[in-house]
Amino acid sequence: MARASARHILVKTEEQCNDLKNQISEGAEFGDIAEEHSLCPSGKQGGELGEFGPGQMVKEFDTVVFSAPVGEVQGPVKTQFGYHLLEVTERTD
Repeated sequence: MARASARHILVKTEEQCNDLKNQISEGAEFGDIAEEHSLCPSGKQGGELGEFGPGQMVKEFDTVVFSAPVGEVQGPVKTQFGYHLLEVTERTD
């Protein structure tokens, strides 16, 4: 069964999400941005969500995590919680 590890940053607005994505693309460290801005408790661990399988996260999250290239920041991804930047850190099939 497929497994993935990912980290994310959760914010309230798409605008903020895009701004943070730009900061990361310009060289800011994903984990530092997560610690400073993420509304999710995982932000304190640099956004690390650990390992999980399909169906363990909300559908929008699952779709990205199990299809996006490993190591590339994806988003904004809108869920009922807000807007996310996602980075798949590892995935097995």
